[in-house]
Amino acid sequence: MYEEFFGLTSRPFNKTPDPRFLFLSSNHEEALARLQYAVEEREIVLLTGDIGCGKTTLTRALMDILNEQYRVINIINPRLSPAQFLRTIARRLDIDIPYTQKADLLDAISAKVFEDYEAGICLVIIIDEAQLIPGRDTFEELRLLTNFQLDDANLICVVLVGHTDLRRRLNHKSYMPLKQRIGLFYHLGPLSRDEIKGYIEHRLMISGRYNVLFTDEAIKCLYRYSGGIPRIINSMATAALLDGFSRDSEVIGELLIEDAARELGLNGYREN
Repeated sequence: MYEEFFGLTSRPFNKTPDPRFLFLSSNHEEALARLQYAVEEREIVLLTGDIGCGKTTLTRALMDILNEQYRVINIINPRLSPAQFLRTIARRLDIDIPYTQKADLLDAISAKVFEDYEAGICLVIIIDEAQLIPGRDTFEELRLLTNFQLDDANLICVVLVGHTDLRRRLNHKSYMPLKQRIGLFYHLGPLSRDEIKGYIEHRLMISGRYNVLFTDEAIKCLYRYSGGIPRIINSMATAALLDGFSRDSEVIGELLIEDAARELGLNGYREN
């Protein structure tokens, strides 16, 4: 709709977790480095962060980095019972056996993981929105999977991704056996005031725009209403671009961001 008007080849502020648009702020760069390290060392890593800070985009970027030496199982809906969790893992490993006996299923998964290891392939299990895992029993099955070890090497890497509440949940004593196996922790925070300009410019360049589009005042306004949360920045920027297009405005200024904040009901603004 507005792409041609602003000289864009694509929409720069979509909310999909497209790793091309990942902006490596200091926090995001550190988070990605820790995820890569966890994969290389076949550790369990816990990545938490506020809603909309870019956790899912980071995991997609991680998946893009990994080569054929890794088999990635990405679980995006972890509302699974223990049996459903094991069946999901087995299905993604192309294990075709009756699922009536849990012990047989675990043996088959273990055999497949070891077969991959001997072929130079590491299993990486990424669980997004892990705070939605319904009970401790499913977490326990996850912990038991990490028992697939040799004397000198782990066979599985697990990446747990979730909201801040997940870390508090794992602090409960009933989750201690799992928490003690987590080798790395990282909390992803929002962008700083100084990073938002780079974030905006990066996404615009990926979409084919190299000239200035958002004024400095507009960027300051974006920070004021978003608090540095990328998802909120994307919503405001998209609303401002649509509004600017309808007004034939060649740049996005502070007033357009103010209007976007009002439209989205941010910081006290509310639409009827």
